Amino acid sequence: MTDPAALTRRSLLIAGGAGTALALAACAPDETNGDTDPGTGTPTEVAVLSDIPVGGAVAVMLDGSQIIVSQPAAGEVVAFSAICTHKGCPVQPEQKGLACPCHGSLFDTATGAVLEGPATDPLPPVTVTLDGDKILAG
Repeated sequence: MTDPAALTRRSLLIAGGAGTALALAACAPDETNGDTDPGTGTPTEVAVLSDIPVGGAVAVMLDGSQIIVSQPAAGEVVAFSAICTHKGCPVQPEQKGLACPCHGSLFDTATGAVLEGPATDPLPPVTVTLDGDKILAG
């Protein structure tokens, strides 16, 4: 015969674990809303235009997430999530593009498009604007 007190403790442990899982799931970001921009809506300075070479890119942080800011042509800025769309590794700016060190995907610095797989989806864009020499995101 089973001790009723043991069942109660076990039931509480199981219920507590399920409650923790539900609480963590509720705090997770909503991946289904289509919003790939990690910005808060309030513009945040993420870089200075003069620090990004024309045709080049830099990795910067925005609200705890890494993004890539590039300057495809003089005075033009674009930004993308730095998370590879293949398996979620962070990409890094290199001369040939935005490279994923995990599986070799390569993305275009001007468009975020896939240049080499295994990734098949482009990097999600992040909205950036220029305010003088300041690059603002969010």
